[in-house]
Amino acid sequence: MSCDWQELAALSQGRPLVVERVRLADSDIAVEGSFELPQLARLSAEDQVFVAAFVKSHGSIKDMERVFGVSYPTIKARLNRIAAQLEFVDTNPTPSRAEILDRLKRGEIDAQEAIRALEALT
Repeated sequence: MSCDWQELAALSQGRPLVVERVRLADSDIAVEGSFELPQLARLSAEDQVFVAAFVKSHGSIKDMERVFGVSYPTIKARLNRIAAQLEFVDTNPTPSRAEILDRLKRGEIDAQEAIRALEALT
């Protein structure tokens, strides 16, 4: 028996979900544990449709205005509301002390760069 994700979302009434068992569709292999849903799966069904449309339109707010029949400020407000629900990955994380020393050892940076980077950590 397979249940649609929208049915699951309706049953949960917006409360957080934790997946405890996953089965591979093409085999009898199952994994049990405690798995959080990905961020986008935690959005409401309407917000997921909106995000998919935004990606499909290559981020064009003008296309989104046409598709949803709403104004630019309405699209921006919805994007801001959705963005506030998402945690973003730091694309330029501060390297650890060990990472700096590894880069120095591999010759990727010189001693002066390593010293500056290590001093920036404190």
